[in-house]
Formats: sequence, structure tokens, C-alpha cells
Amino acid sequence: MQVAIPLYPRFTALDAVGPYTVLAFAPGFTVTFVAAEPGPVTDDKGSLTLEATASYASVPRPDVILVPGGIGTFDALGDQALLDWITEAHPHSRWTTSVCSGALLLGAAGLLDGRKATTHWALLEHLATYGAEPVSERTVVEGKIVTAAGVSAGIDMALTLLAQASDVETAQAVQLAIEYDPQPPFNAGSPRTAPAGLAERAIQLIV
Repeated sequence: MQVAIPLYPRFTALDAVGPYTVLAFAPGFTVTFVAAEPGPVTDDKGSLTLEATASYASVPRPDVILVPGGIGTFDALGDQALLDWITEAHPHSRWTTSVCSGALLLGAAGLLDGRKATTHWALLEHLATYGAEPVSERTVVEGKIVTAAGVSAGIDMALTLLAQASDVETAQAVQLAIEYDPQPPFNAGSPRTAPAGLAERAIQLIV
């Protein structure tokens, strides 16, 4: 099972690395970071660089497309090479997926019209721009399109995908292998549970 994760300037690292870790641990999966041209791509904090080891042209038909988000998404919406790759690869994929604002790129590629989808809570209503029905859930499965909410939700999405692509026991084994057993010290991971006024401060951290 070939998984391709496109990288673009100012992507969010965990959007890509969280699902990468889940799927790289899974038997029979190969994960490749791709870009318009092979080379280093730096994240949205400017301090972490991942290497795209293949070009879009060299991975035209991956089994899984996994599009990360990040503040760079808004510039990437004008990246025709990336959008064309998503559009052209999607008909041949078994699953086309996104994390966080990566869903906007699926929308811009014309894949979300009439579908339920999710993204980071601060951007959720933007999905309607692309004809999608915004859903406030960690992971939304609509046929072969799977979208995840913000950043950390990419791990949940990858485990959900793995259970479908392989089986539940394999997904559970990977979850145990990476000791994904969230026990956050605060109940502030959603606007529904966070203290009043915290959303504004959180948004300032990501723009």
C-alpha cells in the first residue's frame, strides 16, 4: 500500500508526521513524502524541515493520498501543480485523505462538493465554500474520502484508515506499538470544552 504525503511550504509538522508514524508502522505500507520537486520543505514554525524524496510526477497513482494542513495551506490553494496532482491522482486512489486545513486543498481540487467533511474548528465553515457539508467530528469518512479535524486528529484518522485498509486488529496493534493512549491534562482540546475566551488566544498561536 503506497501512501503519498504532499509537502508544501509552512505545512504543520504533526499533520504529516502523526499519520506518517501510524502508517509507517503498519505492515505492507510504504509512506513517501512528495512535492513538485524532491528536496527539503520547511514547516509553519520555520524550524523543522522534512525531505520530499519524490516528485508528484514520479508518484502519480498512490493508493492513499494524505494531504496535511498548516498556515501555508492558503498559499498552497494557488499551487496549481499540487491541486492538479490531487485531482489526477484521486480517481486512482483507494483513499484520499486530509488533516486539518488540508481539507481545503481537497475542496479546491473539487473533491468535497456534496460531501460531509471536517477540518480544524477555526476553519470549519470555510468548507461550505467548496460545496461541502461541514461536520464537527474528529474524523469523517465519506466513501473513500476521509478528513480529520485539527493537527492531532490526524493520528485518529490514520488509525481509522488503517482499520479499513487492513483490519481492526492491525490498527489496534499499531496504536499499542506507538502507545497512543491520550490522557490530556486539560479538557481544553475543543471549543466546546475549552474555557471561555480561550479560542481567541488559541487562534493567535496559529496565524
